[in-house]
Amino acid sequence: MKSYHKIFFLVLMSLILFQSCKKFDEINTNPNSPVTTTASLLATNLILNITRPSEGNKTSSAMTSKQMAWGELPQGEQYNNYGSAGFGTITILTNVQKMINAAADADKPAYTGLGMFIKAYKLYYLSLSVGDIPYSEALNGETGNTQPKYDTQKQVMQQVLKDLETSANSFAAAKNFTGDPVFNGNVDNWRRVVNAFRLKVLISLSKKEADPDLKIKETFAQILATQPLLRSNSDNLQLVFSDKANQIYWFNSTISKFTSYAMVSSVMTDTLKKYNDYRLFYYAAPSVYKVQTEGKLPGDADAYIGIDPTAVFSSVSAAYTSKKYSQLNLRYTGYASGEPLVRIGFAEQNFIIAEAIVRGWATGTAKNYYEEGVKQAMNFVVNVTPDDVKYHSGKKITPAYIGSYLTDINVAFSAVSDKQLKQISIQKYLMYFMQYPYDAYYEFRRSGYPKLPVNPATSTNPFDKNNIPVRYTYPSEEYNYNLENLKTALNRQYDGNDRTDGIMWLLK
Repeated sequence: MKSYHKIFFLVLMSLILFQSCKKFDEINTNPNSPVTTTASLLATNLILNITRPSEGNKTSSAMTSKQMAWGELPQGEQYNNYGSAGFGTITILTNVQKMINAAADADKPAYTGLGMFIKAYKLYYLSLSVGDIPYSEALNGETGNTQPKYDTQKQVMQQVLKDLETSANSFAAAKNFTGDPVFNGNVDNWRRVVNAFRLKVLISLSKKEADPDLKIKETFAQILATQPLLRSNSDNLQLVFSDKANQIYWFNSTISKFTSYAMVSSVMTDTLKKYNDYRLFYYAAPSVYKVQTEGKLPGDADAYIGIDPTAVFSSVSAAYTSKKYSQLNLRYTGYASGEPLVRIGFAEQNFIIAEAIVRGWATGTAKNYYEEGVKQAMNFVVNVTPDDVKYHSGKKITPAYIGSYLTDINVAFSAVSDKQLKQISIQKYLMYFMQYPYDAYYEFRRSGYPKLPVNPATSTNPFDKNNIPVRYTYPSEEYNYNLENLKTALNRQYDGNDRTDGIMWLLK
């Protein structure tokens, strides 16, 4: 693994720092002055690393979950050829211990809390992508262990939960800290985020709820009953954009030259139309063809055309050329601030708690949490969008509309538990649009909802053209630098085969 054979040097002079709680500003560093590696600067870099969209997931996330198609060229993710994961996360995490070591004694609890959270967060998602990964020895590369053993996915999740508990306890004992571009160092906010993420990890292990070693139900109930959690969308772990230089929304047309190629999928538009969901008018733009040629009004749902993400690319390209598709809404491509990019959020927390109650993990009224999840997911969209017809086509989401939406036959909370779980999953899928990178895919993989289309005739999945991949393969660096440990992990998980149709432990 390259990340274990190269010491990661942080380029501090190019960091973007933030001045306010949730808005960031440029700083200029004098190139002639030495830069000290402080806990504060390392914290800034680590926090930005988990909140900024990376080049690799800006659009591929939406294509793995069939929320988007692409009109320029065939994309691997759109046609189920996912390829390999990257282990660069592990290199980045070498700065966690450096940050803790650099902190003054009085500040160590806060930076320990932050470090343990970021380590657990990053390695949790890495494990979701492939299965077994190095965890207990992952950060030992700089001390000479360049070939770390792989922990089983069960061991990884146990260690993730342990590190998150340590993080929450550390924040509980800490004072506010510097270098935080999201919450301005408020440890209470961070403690709530960590506890919300603990619930998220636990619900992702739903297929393992009977495992006595994990104590999933008991731990979930204990956190819900005794720990501070997110209280509103204001508590979200999210990156806020603005119209200032280097702060513009990541998919704005001034940042990306390829925004016009993004095509909202038929999975999204058909579901939103079925539910009479006004998020259709916030997520998508009306088809130019429908408006200009057929005379449809932008506020007419029929003016919106979703593209089948499994269609042969020639038909996708033809739709793109003829404008018979819906682009992303102008608020993504033409509004500088776009919308905050959420990683851990209040609406999702409500859906998670609703599911846990349905599963019998906790007491309470699942319907209330489900409805609050829907309400807050919609409130988030409308509250970050200017009240301008060009951003919602006159179909503004209002409290009255939300109340009516919750009584729709497809949305009103069912009395049957299986249907309840399906409803929760679909609402999360709709909420995840252009948010929570890859979570829509991971949730579909776990729950099976919504049903995503597969076309064997167009699939480029090299292992199984009849199904969507359920994992990524290991990166080539592991084959080159950590082969024996990788072989051991592959043998115990997938009969020695590194295929995207291998079923990892948490899905069994």
